[in-house]
Amino acid sequence: MADHDLTGFSKGTFTYGGATRRVLRRGSGPAVIVMAEIPGITPKVLEFAARVAEAGCTAVLPVLFGEPGRDADPRTAGWPKAGSYLAKTMWRVCVSREFTLLATGRSSRVVRWLRALAAAEHERCGGPGVGAVGMCLTGGFALAMATDERLLAPVLAQPSLPLACTRGRAGSIDISPEDLAVVRGRCEREGLQVLGLRFRGDRLVPGDRFAHLRRELGDAFVAVELDAADADPGSAMPPHSVLTEHLVDEPGQPTRQALDTVLDLFRARLLAAGPR
Repeated sequence: MADHDLTGFSKGTFTYGGATRRVLRRGSGPAVIVMAEIPGITPKVLEFAARVAEAGCTAVLPVLFGEPGRDADPRTAGWPKAGSYLAKTMWRVCVSREFTLLATGRSSRVVRWLRALAAAEHERCGGPGVGAVGMCLTGGFALAMATDERLLAPVLAQPSLPLACTRGRAGSIDISPEDLAVVRGRCEREGLQVLGLRFRGDRLVPGDRFAHLRRELGDAFVAVELDAADADPGSAMPPHSVLTEHLVDEPGQPTRQALDTVLDLFRARLLAAGPR
């Protein structure tokens, strides 16, 4: 897959708390904040955003790292080029104070900016509320954003923080106890549903992490767990990215069913709910 020239996406910026970042948008209707995985907004992430727009929502993609549209697939970009891009992006994330990679019991600082973006997009796009999809490093951000009552449809796609290098980190997720208590309260009072996606055997997203979310959120946490054999066998990476790099976009395929589950959540919570 070649680089995407961003055709079909409008470009803008959003500023909050002294931080200005680029934002891509596509579609109309209630907003869904789509937060990319490392190394950034790849062509596959843009394909997912286009599906969100086709479902009747406005896909809003903040540029948190990387270069939008750049192809990072080593099969097409080549291993040296793709590897160098991945390493440079990861290094910038590691040295940034905005992202919490290892600490448990803490929400990343960038979540405050993302909550403000979601509030602004709700004002811009209307509807009963906002959806959010976090992927890999940004997976837990969608959970922490759900402290805001405008966030009605949080999706945690392979949430990978904190990095699972100890048992304690494997059995936790990057959200503060205070924020988690607020989300739990919303689940109990409002019927908020949190959707999680992962491949079984993915070391970046251990099963203990989903077990932790089940204990904390009960039936409000809905887990979609796929076998490694369900992933696109042509990918150069081990099964990890359910909605993008490892998606087999064919009817009846488990990853396609997972994608449809995500889109159905947005339709139910953002398009069929009516005014709150």
